[in-house]
Amino acid sequence: MSLKLTNNVLALEGEFTKLSVTEAEAEFHKLLKDRSHPKITMIDLSGIKLIDSAGVSFLDGVHESVGEKSDILLFKGANPEIQSLIDTFTTIKLKKVAPKRDMGFFEKMGDGALGFYHAMVEALTLASEIFYYSAVGLFNRKGQRRGSTIQQAALLGSQALPIVALLSFIIGFILSLQSGVQLKSFGAGVFLADLLAITMVREMGPLITSIIVAGRSGSAIASEIATMQVTEELDALRMMALHPIRFVVVPKFHAITVVMPILVMFSILVAELGGALVATVMLDTSMEVFVARTLDIISLKDVIISFGKSIWFAWVIVIIGSYYGFQVRGGAEGVGKATTAAVVSSIFAVILFDAVFSLLYL
Repeated sequence: MSLKLTNNVLALEGEFTKLSVTEAEAEFHKLLKDRSHPKITMIDLSGIKLIDSAGVSFLDGVHESVGEKSDILLFKGANPEIQSLIDTFTTIKLKKVAPKRDMGFFEKMGDGALGFYHAMVEALTLASEIFYYSAVGLFNRKGQRRGSTIQQAALLGSQALPIVALLSFIIGFILSLQSGVQLKSFGAGVFLADLLAITMVREMGPLITSIIVAGRSGSAIASEIATMQVTEELDALRMMALHPIRFVVVPKFHAITVVMPILVMFSILVAELGGALVATVMLDTSMEVFVARTLDIISLKDVIISFGKSIWFAWVIVIIGSYYGFQVRGGAEGVGKATTAAVVSSIFAVILFDAVFSLLYL
C-alpha cells in the first residue's frame, strides 16, 4: 500500500483493506499537512489490487477532505471489479439528511393543539363505539364469551373490596377525628353525623372509590388491552370476525357499571362505621343518635347523585384505559407507558368531573 502525489494526481497503489487502512490514513494526513505539494484534483485508482469496505470508507474520507479544497475532484482508472466494490460500499452517493430544525414556541403550541385535537377525536370515536356495542350487547350476546361479564365483575369488584374498605374506614375515621375536635369545642359534637354523612355520600365516597378503582382496575384494563395489541391478539380476533371492543371491552363496561355503585355504597357504610367509632368514644354520642341523624340528613337526591357520579366515573375509567391500550406502540416499554398514562389520566378525569358535578349539584 502506498500513496504517491505527482503534480495534481494522487495515485493509490496496493491493497486497501482493514489491515492497511490505518497506515494509509496516517500517510494521507501527512501529505495534506505538507504545503509544498500541489492541490489534488484527481485520484488514480488503477494501482489498487484489493479493496474492502474499510478501504472504501478510506476513499470516502479522502473525498471529504480533498473535495472541499478542490473545485473538481475525479476518481479514475479503477478496474471493473474494484469499481463494483466501491459503488457497493461508498456512502458519497447517499443523500444527506438535513438535521431537523427545532420548532419555535408557536409551532410547538400549534403542534400540541393539533395532537390534542386528533387524540380527542380518536377518544370520542372509541367512546361512541363502546357505548354502542354495550347497548347492543344488552340484547345480543353474540361476539362475547359466555360468563365474561360475571368474571370481570369479580375481578373489578369483589377483589377491590378489601382495599376500598380499609381506605374508606381510615378516611371516615380521620375526617371524624379532625372534625370532631372542632365541633366538640363548640358543644356541637352531635352534628358530626350530619357532616360525615353529607361528605361521604355526595363527595368522598364516589371520589375515593373511583380513584382506587382507577389505580387498580384502570391499570389492569389498559395493560391487558395493550398486551393484546402488542402480541397481535387483537388482530387475531379481527381475523376471526370478532370485534375487539365487543369481545374485550364491553364485558368490562357492563361489569364495572354494576359493581361501582356497590363499591361506593360499601365505602360509605365502612366510612360511617369509622365515624361512629369516633363519635361514640370521643363525643359521647350514642350509636342510635348517630344513625338517626345520618338517616335524617341523607335525602334520596343525595343517593341518586352519589350513584350517578359513581357510574359516570366507572365509564370514564373504562374508556380511558381502553383508549391507551388500543393506542400502544412498541413492546413491553410501550405497555408500561400506556398503563401509567391510563392511570394518571383516569385519576385526573375523575377529579375534574367530580369538581364539575359539585358545581352543578350544590
